[in-house]
Amino acid sequence: MEKPLRGRILIVDDDVSILRTLRLLLRDEFDLVQTISNPKFIPSEIRKQRYEVILLDMNFSIGKQSGEEGFFWMQEVFNIDPSLTVIMITAYGEINLAVEAIKQGATDFIVKPCENAKLIATIRTGVKLCQSNRDISRLEEQQQLMHEDNRRQHQFMPGNSPGMQKVIHTINKVADTEANVLLLGDNGTGKELIARDIHNKSSRKDKIFLSVDLGSLSETLFESELFGHVKGAFTGADSDKGGRFEMAEGGTLFLDEIGNLPLSLQGKILTAIQQRKIVPLGSSREKEIDIRLICATNQPLFEMVKNKLFREDLLYRINTVQIEIPPLRDRGEDINMLAEHFLLKYSRKYNRPHTRFTSGALKKLCRHSWPGNVRELEHTIEKAVILSEGNILDDKDFAFDPKPGFQEKSLQSLEDIEKHYLIKSLDKHRGKLTKVAEELNISRQTIYRKMKKYGL
Repeated sequence: MEKPLRGRILIVDDDVSILRTLRLLLRDEFDLVQTISNPKFIPSEIRKQRYEVILLDMNFSIGKQSGEEGFFWMQEVFNIDPSLTVIMITAYGEINLAVEAIKQGATDFIVKPCENAKLIATIRTGVKLCQSNRDISRLEEQQQLMHEDNRRQHQFMPGNSPGMQKVIHTINKVADTEANVLLLGDNGTGKELIARDIHNKSSRKDKIFLSVDLGSLSETLFESELFGHVKGAFTGADSDKGGRFEMAEGGTLFLDEIGNLPLSLQGKILTAIQQRKIVPLGSSREKEIDIRLICATNQPLFEMVKNKLFREDLLYRINTVQIEIPPLRDRGEDINMLAEHFLLKYSRKYNRPHTRFTSGALKKLCRHSWPGNVRELEHTIEKAVILSEGNILDDKDFAFDPKPGFQEKSLQSLEDIEKHYLIKSLDKHRGKLTKVAEELNISRQTIYRKMKKYGL
């Protein structure tokens, strides 16, 4: 069991003898005691190492007694990390300045020469205050994300087909463990809903579930989005920002489309997973993380490993348990059940009560190959509910791929043409995006975006 953090302390004073004395006194009481005599090194030091308490002298220049230097450097500290506890070090004659420092944000002040027991107790209180501030800040971020997430409806509909029954069995066995899970399946098969179901059945169910679409992250934003950044790390970084790994603290982090991650960035993910630590962009200090990791992809990762497109060590790190989700075309028993579920959902949403399918409509839905899987089925039902004239959905309310002899010239717009050829290629290659990308001469990321655009 990891021992609780006792605190990391930075002491800033131009009196070297005081630094030496305080370091000897405090080194056995706290996890880290660092000293610097020049306050100009404060910014680089607190970006390099994560501290809880800073002991800061009021004056540094010879003859200076105004305390302005202490005030200045205290504000610099708060600009970089507002959660830090600053305790001012003052001489007897500067107590009035120390009181002013507290008004400006300092937590407490210590009078030279200081009583050892009181000094240690004051610093311990400061450590607890800093840890509490950071916990509150992280919880506020998580609650905001959870609030935004809860506004969307997430319901996993497993179905009764043999393939999905196997998936459910594996979910129930793995959910209450800490094992990393890899979900494999075509686009639209419901990988995120399954990841949420695992989370909701785990011991972390009361904590945050955070989803990250790796396929949508550019290489320039990758580190900042996942690991966070410190103020000044790049142009536009006006303040410190926590990354997704940190925001998911205590909960589940879902990395979707990990197969789209460029080889150059895979090592960074591997390091974070192996060490359970991250380093924000622009900083050299490590942050420990406690997350449950679930990854998903529609890419053939084992084939990509053979072709040197995906790291083998990363694959085996994320693949403690593998769950393969069958495409909807292999789940014939589930199509009617899912269609009825989506019909109820959208008839309520669009105030179309008592809407139902005819037997002909259900037969037509079952005959379709569903290259876009469950996502395409849901989109199809929603569209039919919106456009229907009455409360009966017949086979004529559903239009799918053109039959032989169809003339592409009947398509009404460039978007119709684009969607038509995308569906045609997806059907031809049974949803394998690598093959589709080769045929259409576009990247997998572009295909992924267009599938989302057209609800495939």
